Formats: sequence, C-alpha cells, structure tokens
Amino acid sequence: MIGVGDTAPDFIAPAVSGETATELELYRLVEAHEAVALAFAPATFVPACTAAFAAVRDAGWSDRDDLAVVALTGDSLYAGFAYADRFDLPFPVVADFHGGVAESYDLLAPSWEGHSDVPRRATVVIDGDWTVRFAEAAADAFDRADPAPVENATGALREIGLDVDRPRVKYDGAW
Repeated sequence: MIGVGDTAPDFIAPAVSGETATELELYRLVEAHEAVALAFAPATFVPACTAAFAAVRDAGWSDRDDLAVVALTGDSLYAGFAYADRFDLPFPVVADFHGGVAESYDLLAPSWEGHSDVPRRATVVIDGDWTVRFAEAAADAFDRADPAPVENATGALREIGLDVDRPRVKYDGAW
C-alpha cells in the first residue's frame, strides 16, 4: 500500500460526475484544492463501502472549495451512474474496472468475490504538493472497521489546515 510521505501517482480515469460521464484528471483536483480524499472500494453497492461514502457525503466534505472527494470502484461507468444516483453521491465516482488506479496506489486486491484486479477498500489523502498525508486500508471490503478509514482520515485533513467534520460511518444500512 502507498505510504504516508510518498508522492501520489497521477491518473486520468472515466468517472461519473453528476449526471455526466467524464474523464477525471487528478492533477486538476490537486491544483485546485488544498487536499484530495480518494476513497477506494472493490465495487459499487458493497454495504460497508456505501456506509463510508454516505458518511463522507453527510459530513459535507464535497461541499467545500478546499477539498475534493473522489470515490473509486472496480465497477463499470454504468454501475457508477446507478450507484451515484441511488445514494445521491455529490462527488465523482471513478470506474477503475481494470484496477489501474488501484495498482498505481498499491491497493489492488488480487481477488475478491470472484473478481480479479479490483481496488481494496481504502482511503488516501493527498495534499496540494502531491504528498500522501494519510493512507489506510480495511481488512476487506466487508470489514466494519471502527473507526473506518474515512473517519481516520479526518486527522490528516485537519493537519493540512482543513476544518472538516468527522464522517460517522453507520454500518446499520441506514444510508
């Protein structure tokens, strides 16, 4: 897994942003924000991952000018459209269906639920200098880690100077 202090790899990948298919260019987000939070999941509609994404949504992380949030899943762009719509996700959902982005962050799961080359469930925070300030992965996609990686990322964002609310991940399915 990529480590704190490493330089974050850049990427361009297909994504759902609002109701539009687009190419997400990480360098544009890093240039425009003080920090970027990347939340990886092996697939859309995985309950523990959805709980984390919903918590980030509810904490208002994507409503800020100084922070960009990106969800990355191992599913197709079309699954991303359904997922973002179903859970009203206000941040881009990247379709990393060949695992290239996850591999560049050393977050590729060799196998999961019969699928190969999908992202592990993890959160990475990058500052405006491309330095990884936080990186944590859950044991697996269904791990109900308490606190969840996105909750633990709050400290790194505050160290960067962002006064963010801590997401509260609720695994009870009330997303």
